[in-house]
Parts: sequence; structure tokens; C-alpha cells
Amino acid sequence: MDAWVRFSAQSQARERLCRAAQYACSLLGHALQKHGASSELQKQIRQLEGHLSLGRKLLRLGNSADALESAKRAVHLSDVVLRFCITVSHLNRALYFACDNVLWAGKSGLAPRVDQEKWAQRSFRYYLFSLIMNLSRDAYEIRLLMEQESSACSRRLKGSGGGVPGGIETGGPRGPGAPGGGLPQVALKLRLRVLLLARVLRGHPPLLLDVVRNACDLFIPLDKLGLWRCGPGIVGLCGLVSSILSILTLICPWLRLKP
Repeated sequence: MDAWVRFSAQSQARERLCRAAQYACSLLGHALQKHGASSELQKQIRQLEGHLSLGRKLLRLGNSADALESAKRAVHLSDVVLRFCITVSHLNRALYFACDNVLWAGKSGLAPRVDQEKWAQRSFRYYLFSLIMNLSRDAYEIRLLMEQESSACSRRLKGSGGGVPGGIETGGPRGPGAPGGGLPQVALKLRLRVLLLARVLRGHPPLLLDVVRNACDLFIPLDKLGLWRCGPGIVGLCGLVSSILSILTLICPWLRLKP
């Protein structure tokens, strides 16, 4: 209960709840259309989705300043790759939120002459660049952790006197390259890399959640920009999953990837 009280007191938490509800409406609308629901019900779901989207934009007013502050903090990171990826990601998020604020002004009637299609395209482009930087950062951290895990496995094997990293048997004393002797060497190496990746992600839940969340979010701008048409069902499902994961990181701060 204490965790929920802390969660509900955050404006970011309310925005995430609205986001989850918005994409749930998108997924529900797609399911109703597919199963031949009445047009009136479909219209009500679309209207609710639109209201939630407008409410989210209101809750995000001022987020550009927060993103810029985060970018200023990221500039001081010692790792060059992390510094670049995180800083550029936050800068793109700041521009994304700025475009989002312009869209809110247009949809709310404060700036009726705003070209909403043009600003929406700009918004999703900045959002896409931010997600690409986030996934690049995730890939870099995964690579570092895999190298560390591989080195640790090698040291353990040297201490124990043999074996294959990851605990995989090669199929006999003749080795993987011998005729009739187990898996081919390339397939075995690939399998070991996959197992090493799984071990790294299993041992670092914040990184796993960040990868899944960014990968799900990636489908949204790709669809909106017309780069990869996924359909409202996929977009709604991916948005709902990423929203739930974001809510989870707010309820359990230790699941948030740092820095």
C-alpha cells in the first residue's frame, strides 16, 4: 500500500496510467472492429482514446525542461558511449515533448492554426531518435556485461581445469568440428552466445525491462511515420506492455536502469 501511495503521488505515474489506458483503448477498439462490434461502441472507444491522449499531453507540459536537465547531468558521465547515447536521447526527448506541447495547444483550441499533422510527424521523429539511442545504450551495456561474464567464466574454467563456457557439452572428446561429433562449431558458438546473453539479462532485470520497453515503444513511431505499418492492434499491444513496464519501474525504483 505504501508503494502505491508513493506511486500515485507522482505526476509521471498519472501520465503512465493514462498512457496504459490509452493504448488499452486502442487495442480494445481494434478487437471490437475485428469482431464486428457496433459502430457506436467503436466511436465511443475512439473518443475515449482521444480524451486520454489529450490528457496525457496536458500532464507532459514542462517535461522538456526535465529532459534538458537530465541531458545536462548525462554530459558528466565518464563513459564516452553512455554519455553520448544518454545525452542525445534526452535532447531528442526534450524536442519530442516540445512538439507534443505544440500539439496540445492545437488540439485544445489555444492555437487552432497549428498544422497538427506536421507537428505530429516531427514529434514522432524525435521520439524515434530517442528510442534508437536508448536501444544503442542497451546494446552497449549488454556487450560490456557479456564480456565481463565471459571473462569470469574463463577464469573459473582455468581454475577448475576445463569445460566449455556456459556449461554446454560439445558432444564428446572429438570436439564440435570432428565428423559426427556434436554440433558444428559455428552453431555451438552461436548457442553459447545466446546462452550468455540470456544469463546476462536474467542477472540484470533493470536492463532486461529497459530493452523490452524500448523495443515495444519502437513500433509506435515506426507505424506513425509510415516506416513499418504494424496496425492499431500491434501498436496498442506494444504501447500497453511498455506502459505497464514503465509503471512497474515507478513502483519498484530498483528496476529502473541507471544511470
